[in-house]
Amino acid sequence: MGSFFQIAIDGPVAAGKSSVARELAKKLDFVYVDTGAMYRAVTLKALDNGIAIGNEDELVQLVRGMEIDVRAPFSDEKDGRLSTVLMDGRDVSWEIRTPRVSEAVATVAGLPRVREVLVEKQRKIALLRKVVMEGRDITYVVLPEADLKIYLTANEKVRIERYFQMLSAKDSKITRLEARQILKDRDELDITREASPLRIVKDAWVLDTSEMNIEEVVQIIAEKVGGLS
Repeated sequence: MGSFFQIAIDGPVAAGKSSVARELAKKLDFVYVDTGAMYRAVTLKALDNGIAIGNEDELVQLVRGMEIDVRAPFSDEKDGRLSTVLMDGRDVSWEIRTPRVSEAVATVAGLPRVREVLVEKQRKIALLRKVVMEGRDITYVVLPEADLKIYLTANEKVRIERYFQMLSAKDSKITRLEARQILKDRDELDITREASPLRIVKDAWVLDTSEMNIEEVVQIIAEKVGGLS
């Protein structure tokens, strides 16, 4: 394998994208990029600054003026996080996972000009590197020429339980019913938004993770990568 290899992973909320992408990158010694965390960081900053999440002009200015770094956690950051997210130098890894951000992020991610700015940042990260990048439109917008395109999915019951466990890790008051509703709303927004809706591209490898653990999914993908290199 050369010094340039791109793995693009798409899929709905709680399909296992972040966990799988992070561990896969670690196993293959690739750069891991969680693009969803970048949209969450923008959403968090907008909420903290009183910017309406539908105000595209102000949000574009916000994105252009902020620094976002997404990386694998360091050894002293092992607190259950899937990635470490720095917003203007501040660790917001858990703040971006709170319900208020989860409920607003799909609206922000649906704004075309906001996506354009973040896509530029994402492509620069992937330039001339071995990278595992995950999100909602990586396979056909951000990295349309990726060496391997994967669409991760899982059945509804599994996804609801995963999402509930993630949310309840920092908010013990959240219920499964609330988690289910947030998940349902996110899916609807992801699928129907005008800008880069969630979809399966024809050359993507569709992988159902419902009955597999992270290690099994990572191993299957790693073997696939080995066969392509």
